[in-house]
Amino acid sequence: MTNKDIPDKSKPQLLLVDDEVSLLKLFQRTLGRSGYVCKVAQDGKDALTKLAQQPFDVVLTDIDMPVMDGVELTRRISESYNSSIIVMTGKIDKYKYNQLIRLGASDFVEKPFSVDEIELRIKRVLNERLLRAKAEASHKKLKKAYIDSIHRLVLASEFKDEDTGEHIMRMGEYSRFMAEKLNFSADNIQAIYYASPMHDIGKIGIPDHILLKPGKLTTDEFKIIKTHTTIGATLLSRSESPILKMAEEIALNHHEQFSGKGYPQGLSGEDIPLSGRIVAVIDTFDALMSKRPYKDPYPPERTYDVIKEQRGKQFDPSITDLFLDNFTELVSIRENIKPLGPFLLDDPVLKLKLNEDDAS
Repeated sequence: MTNKDIPDKSKPQLLLVDDEVSLLKLFQRTLGRSGYVCKVAQDGKDALTKLAQQPFDVVLTDIDMPVMDGVELTRRISESYNSSIIVMTGKIDKYKYNQLIRLGASDFVEKPFSVDEIELRIKRVLNERLLRAKAEASHKKLKKAYIDSIHRLVLASEFKDEDTGEHIMRMGEYSRFMAEKLNFSADNIQAIYYASPMHDIGKIGIPDHILLKPGKLTTDEFKIIKTHTTIGATLLSRSESPILKMAEEIALNHHEQFSGKGYPQGLSGEDIPLSGRIVAVIDTFDALMSKRPYKDPYPPERTYDVIKEQRGKQFDPSITDLFLDNFTELVSIRENIKPLGPFLLDDPVLKLKLNEDDAS
């Protein structure tokens, strides 16, 4: 490839598609003088070949062409590329117009037209692309800040636990795995992924001498520890965020039992929200396989047996069956979680806390 072949990315990249060679030459010459980098193609198939070689900001295409027409080309571009599409044609019926709009065409130009008109349409479409890119960047920045705030809130609630960082990551990964197996929508998979690590956020309100007690809790101490469910739900309440709404639901319900013997409300069966029934299983799984002040970690086979024994008692039978059917994969998720993962923040103080006991 020569320097001449390398596109100047500082300039808008245009792909002009038409079977009239004279028209392509006119566009390429005049638009090139206006500062655009123009490539040409004489049919839809040729255009797709060039799109596969480099990105284009705008594709300007005719409709009636041999090999592949502009309607099919618009469909292919919309499915696979991020280019804006301007359609030019001498005649277009209402059906094709509506079809092209649904496929994602940004603008139409009817023949005959001047090059000045084409250039005005291109500028308008490029301005729309710039505004959309800025809006998307702003949205990503806000979302990152939002998720970062959630993670910090979770870490604050469990900061004294040596296993905090990995436990937070594991809860997210387990719940996402289960949600995918249950055919949750993409939005709900994302929601439970971020919400499930907040299940114990109410522990921020539990005194340390109870929360970190190495031995068995007294009856009164257990009454206090149980309030972490309602404390957590209160902390997360009154939010319009789908993630925080689900987190509130999980915080309140992850200690309910299918038999009705759980807390804080004594719900049973499917009266317990599905998110709570999922987290009840994965939280127990992670607790059994983790070292705690009062116990050593259980081996996988013993953990399997404990969860199986609680099918229909503590846990929803269908959720338990799904969990046990995928037990090997869930153990693998646990074993492959590393401290430097999606839930670990960039704060060096928190990194030090989360990794101080990790040899890596």
